[in-house]
Amino acid sequence: MNRLNLITLGVKDMVESLNFYRDGLGFEVVVYGDERNPDVIFFNNAGTKISLFQIDRLVKDINEKSPPVAVGGFGGITLAYNGKSKEEVDEVFLLAEKAGAKIIKEPETVFWGGYSGYFQDPNGFYWEVAYGESWEFDENDMLIIREN
Repeated sequence: MNRLNLITLGVKDMVESLNFYRDGLGFEVVVYGDERNPDVIFFNNAGTKISLFQIDRLVKDINEKSPPVAVGGFGGITLAYNGKSKEEVDEVFLLAEKAGAKIIKEPETVFWGGYSGYFQDPNGFYWEVAYGESWEFDENDMLIIREN
């Protein structure tokens, strides 16, 4: 089991999330159901896919009789966009802010030598946008991870 196909984010407002990701950030999406009340939204991005699903429905899907812990606070997960330059990181931050993201940490040089910052989407999910000078990407723009 050496593959991750889909990351599903439980969101409070499907339409607001659709507007943020598709219209604000420019993600290509596939909407199942009516756009005014989507059942599920899939991101048609390279590599691992992301989907959006109404949080209360996701909680019931996991375990209707004994739902997971209440939603709120930092859940210990971040999503990441890896840029190919510091300028690309800055451009993504401008796009995110314009789309309504809450900037948590402006991009800066960080402890590991890269350039990184964080923003939150309308549902509170943290996105890191980062650049590393030694990073390499494959033909699908996916980060190549090599052994040290």
